[in-house]
Amino acid sequence: MENLTTAACDDDCDCTPDPALLADFKHAIHALGGKWKLEILFALMNGAMRFGALRRSIGGITQHMLTTQLRELEQDGLVLRTAFDEKPLRVEYELTDAAYGLLPAFKELLNWSRLYGGARLPQLA
Repeated sequence: MENLTTAACDDDCDCTPDPALLADFKHAIHALGGKWKLEILFALMNGAMRFGALRRSIGGITQHMLTTQLRELEQDGLVLRTAFDEKPLRVEYELTDAAYGLLPAFKELLNWSRLYGGARLPQLA
């Protein structure tokens, strides 16, 4: 397996991760971390959605939690919120180019889940 954090360790080596790589990794984990963020991003992969449709597509998420997670994703530059000047107000959410950059990672996660998932991993409710 490829070691992305340091050169191969030996007895005389300090095997701590490269601080710059660790900082980048922490940023990614913060932006994507949380119970719902990956599900929200996955739901938006097929295009823009209104809030209600997005909520219905993600079973079990509350309105408050969806709002909170969308605000964080917007702040991190992964989701774009567009409010249309209509009565009643219409708001749509869509992925930014940065979020679409996650598509290869999503495909790899799906491949990993198919290969190693199943009975070996706890089933999601």
